[in-house]
Amino acid sequence: MSFKFKGILKIRENSMTSGGLRAYREVLRLVRRLPADARPYYAKYARENFVNYRDLSADDDLAALLRRAYAHSSWVLSKYSIDAGEAAGRLKEVCGADGEV
Repeated sequence: MSFKFKGILKIRENSMTSGGLRAYREVLRLVRRLPADARPYYAKYARENFVNYRDLSADDDLAALLRRAYAHSSWVLSKYSIDAGEAAGRLKEVCGADGEV
């Protein structure tokens, strides 16, 4: 019984890690749409934030952080007059953000 339980936890950890990595990849793709002089700052900012939360344990916490990543990304895109609705569509799918920002 204990062995099966450990296997379930391992699968759960992998899915959480996968969601975080997919979101990070999408954020970096969005950073490439920013002006060249702003890219290094926002790439570093994104990396620091994803690294700080890499050991997250609860699915609810991960979902909230992914929604926050979407909200922050949308704000930065709009700051530089980039249509966040069009540009961040894939990130919205990954983060599960349904306007709950």
